[in-house]
Amino acid sequence: QVFLIESGGGLVQAGGSLRLSCAASRRSDDSYAVGWFRRAPGKEREVVATIHWRGSVTYYADSVKGRFTISRDTATNTVYLQMNGLKPEDTATYYCAATTQGYGPYDFGHFDSWGRGTQVTVSS
Repeated sequence: QVFLIESGGGLVQAGGSLRLSCAASRRSDDSYAVGWFRRAPGKEREVVATIHWRGSVTYYADSVKGRFTISRDTATNTVYLQMNGLKPEDTATYYCAATTQGYGPYDFGHFDSWGRGTQVTVSS
């Protein structure tokens, strides 16, 4: 079990920026992926961006490409989501998640450790 704690959400005007952080408990392996998902009111949860812990492979949803950047700091075990050019449709609860060992950024069905989420609200 991996423990994940998100922070950095808030209220921002359209066009603004936020950086989400996810503090993760340390693991003995590095063959896994971490990522950010979101759920807007009345909608299904969707993947936003994922990254292999080694940092070599990333995935971005089409809706955030060019605006969001995922990164991780192996020294502090922290995952970040830099969000620029925010739009009202980015309003959602954002969750940090991690896979078990052996899965990568595209194994969306294997993200099985989850944080509690942080709210992002973008006003128009």
